[in-house]
Amino acid sequence: MKKLIALSFILLLFSACSVDDNSNYSFEVLPVESVTIPDTFTLGETYPITISYFRPSTCHSFRELYYSKDDNQRTVAPITVAIEDKNCQTLVDELTETTFNFVVTSTGSYIFKFWQGEDENGEDQYLTIEVPVTEN
Repeated sequence: MKKLIALSFILLLFSACSVDDNSNYSFEVLPVESVTIPDTFTLGETYPITISYFRPSTCHSFRELYYSKDDNQRTVAPITVAIEDKNCQTLVDELTETTFNFVVTSTGSYIFKFWQGEDENGEDQYLTIEVPVTEN
């Protein structure tokens, strides 16, 4: 009897947590509005970098950061999951922030390129910030 109750309980949990196969979603890269980043880095230290972007609707939620590195150049942009739902509300001026920790591992300068969307010709636009590295 106890096994039957346990099995019924487990089946009930699985049915309550089933994924709706009709859910439609997409990933959307959003433009960076502003960045909080130090003026200089010290070799071997870790620094928080905060990115601000506008969340377009209540159906957008942060997924992860696009983060590409090429030598001392970094390209960064927020990626959201956009759930297609008729009950989504358009948001106006809802500035959202996400922060990541950056570990300084080399000397020279780091060049950060924060994606800010495309221009009228479809060319990517970036907020480019160069941060020099000092040694202890």
